[in-house]
Amino acid sequence: MDITLLFKALVLGIVEGLTEFLPVSSTGHLIIVGDLLDFNDDTGKVFEIVIQLAAILAVCWAYRFKLAELTVGVLNRPRNRLALRFVLMLIVAFLPAAVLGLLFHSTIKNVLFNPLVVAGALIVGGIVILIVERPRQRHSPETGIDNISTGTALKIGFAQAVAMVPGVSRSGATIIGGVIFGLSRTAATEFSFFLAIPTMLAATILDVYKNWHAFQASDLPVFAVGCIAAFISAMWTVRFLLRFISTHTFVSFAYYRIIFGLIVFATWYFNSIDWSVSH
Repeated sequence: MDITLLFKALVLGIVEGLTEFLPVSSTGHLIIVGDLLDFNDDTGKVFEIVIQLAAILAVCWAYRFKLAELTVGVLNRPRNRLALRFVLMLIVAFLPAAVLGLLFHSTIKNVLFNPLVVAGALIVGGIVILIVERPRQRHSPETGIDNISTGTALKIGFAQAVAMVPGVSRSGATIIGGVIFGLSRTAATEFSFFLAIPTMLAATILDVYKNWHAFQASDLPVFAVGCIAAFISAMWTVRFLLRFISTHTFVSFAYYRIIFGLIVFATWYFNSIDWSVSH
C-alpha cells in the first residue's frame, strides 16, 4: 500500500472530523486540501463520502443516550409527546435541503465545487457571522432545543439548504440561523448536531448511489485510515464546540473563515497555486 496515499487519507480524515461540525465548512476544506494534496480524482471523491459517514457515526455516538431516549420516547406511548415533537421538528428542518438537494445536487457539484467559490463563500459567511454576533440587545427569551416551533425549524431548514453551496458550512448555516431565529447558541448547536444525522445520511446515501462504480476493494486500507481519523477528530470537535460556546461567541470562527478565504484568493491572484481546476 502506498504510504503517501495513507498519509493523504489521514490528513483528510482529520480535516473532515475537525471541520464537519464547526461553522467553517468541511466540504470547502476538503475541496481545498484535496486539491493541495492532489487527491481529487474519483477515488478521492468516494473517499470523502466514506469519511463523512464516519463523522456522522461520531455524532451519533456522542449523543447515543439522547438518541436512545428519543427512540424509547417515540415507542413508549406515555412519554411519546415530547420525543415525537422533537423528531417532527427535525423532519421539518430536514425537508428543504432534501428537496432542493435532489433537484440541484448534481448541478451544484459540477458547477460550484471549486476552491475559488469556496473562498468566496467562506468570506461572505464570516461577514454574516460577525453581523449576527455583534453586540445587541435581545428582545425575546432564547428558545431551548425542546421548544423549537415548526416555523423556526422550517427556517433553520432553509438556512441549511443554503449550505449546499460549498464553503457556506452546513453547521454554520444551521447554528447561526438558529441564533438569528431565537435559539441560544447551545440550543442552536445541539439542534445542528441532531439535524446533521438525517441530512448527512441522506447525502451520503445519494453520493454512494451515484458513485457506486468507483468503490474498489483495494481502497479499503485508505478508507479505514480516513474513517478512524474522521471519527476520532469529529468526537473531539463535538465536545470542544459545546464547551467553547458556553463562554465564547462564534466571532473567532468568522475571522478564521475570512482570513482563510483571503489566503486562497491571494494565492490565486499571485499565481502561487493553480486553483483553476475544479474539484
